[in-house]
Amino acid sequence: MTARGHRRGAAAAVLLFLLALAATGCGGGDATGAGGGAPGAGTIGTAAVLPVAERPSAPDTAGRDLTGRDLALRSYRGKVVVLNVWGSWCAPCRAEAAELEALRGAAAPRGVELLGVNVRDRSTGPAREFERTYGLRYPSIHDPDGMLLLDFPPALLNPQAIPSTLVIDRQGRIAVAVSGPVTRAQLEPLVDRVAGEDG
Repeated sequence: MTARGHRRGAAAAVLLFLLALAATGCGGGDATGAGGGAPGAGTIGTAAVLPVAERPSAPDTAGRDLTGRDLALRSYRGKVVVLNVWGSWCAPCRAEAAELEALRGAAAPRGVELLGVNVRDRSTGPAREFERTYGLRYPSIHDPDGMLLLDFPPALLNPQAIPSTLVIDRQGRIAVAVSGPVTRAQLEPLVDRVAGEDG
């Protein structure tokens, strides 16, 4: 089987699992490194800024936004990016939405951008209504099958854990990984630390 075939098979398995979770709400749990001491995602209460030497590069995530326009993570290089994985069906995502929009407004002068990845919404209609309801002014890539999530290090972005949030530094490296919902007050100090780095 080709590498592409393996990836499709893995994506199908993940999708089936995610669809099973959808009946009961959002996925959860921390993503941890296989090596015990390896850095991994934590809840917002345990998340920390990774040392520069331990930061993996974020994948070149790209797709269509909820209005059909092309959108790519690489276009944000030189900015700090808060990448949030969400779905309109997810109660914790609804709870954190206004917090993330407040963070976007406060952090923009420091060169921080927000970017969403919308998952498990089969069409863009519910996701666009979610954006209108919560006044979200940042774009989201539509990823109904969760395929884009498979390109991230699984210890830092668990496809089963929705919502999840990453902070990506100006060089495109993953500096913070959070599994589960966040608030502005909890996330902003971590974002500020990454935004304050020299490079």
